[in-house]
Amino acid sequence: MENEKLEEKIIKKDSPYATPTAIIIVGVMLSLSVFYGLRNPSKGTPLQKADTQVSALEEAVLPSKGVVLPASWGNLGVQLVDSGAIDTDKFKAIYEQRGAFTDEYKNLLLGNNNGQIKITRENSGYYLNLFWALGLANKNPILDTGEMVDLEYGGAGNFASTGGWTIAKGKPMDHYSKHALITLTPEQQALVDKISRGIYRPCCGNSVHFPDCNHGMAILGLLELMASQGASEQDMWKTALIVNSYWFPDTYLTIATYMKEKGIEWKNVNPQEMLSASHSSAQGYAKIASQVIKPADSQSAGGCGI
Repeated sequence: MENEKLEEKIIKKDSPYATPTAIIIVGVMLSLSVFYGLRNPSKGTPLQKADTQVSALEEAVLPSKGVVLPASWGNLGVQLVDSGAIDTDKFKAIYEQRGAFTDEYKNLLLGNNNGQIKITRENSGYYLNLFWALGLANKNPILDTGEMVDLEYGGAGNFASTGGWTIAKGKPMDHYSKHALITLTPEQQALVDKISRGIYRPCCGNSVHFPDCNHGMAILGLLELMASQGASEQDMWKTALIVNSYWFPDTYLTIATYMKEKGIEWKNVNPQEMLSASHSSAQGYAKIASQVIKPADSQSAGGCGI
């Protein structure tokens, strides 16, 4: 698990977008490090059977072989570097210090032809950073006129998704909605706008249309990318759920357990419903989690960013 320093930004408690604790984290989000699991069950006991069931559920929600997404990254890494939204030296240094700047990561950052995106448990955090940079830097009306620029919240520079992006050249706001990396048709923009309003994440109570944290900004970038490449609305909802699951593994394993107890297998859930405020917001997830008895003590981790 990666530990990063956090700073806090207090926002108005009566804001309709405030989290339950009225705190927006400005900086890099901590990694979520808890999967479902049972440690050391005795052979042939009921715990062993429970462990098998949990492993099957984990595989359904977070396939160990990864998932190919309906989008190609192409040379967006190069464009982000050329624009200054990503400082190559700073970005590489993070992973080189961890001994984790692989050929795959190098190609995504500096290459031109990467084929379709395949997200895995191992690379989900790296893609989170790439999509975060894309969502932050790409010029889009959602950033220009949406909740992020509402003066009630102090301006767009006061959120985790902006203040936390410390690996650009210059200041993060030098790149906020500044670069025409992806151009959408009016129909594609309308689709991104619609879907972004319906996707929540459990770190706060806001939709992707208000991308105040790195995960929200990253999903916005991914939605723009998929829309520009002709992905259907159904595929965009489905992909958002897959990616959210890799980034918030404990959350979606809990939700999958909840749905299974209602007689619905994960493969049959409605992605739009799972991503809605009733399931994926901090408040909605808390209600679901309170109704689920979770197996304890697992050692896997999801994507956290930077």
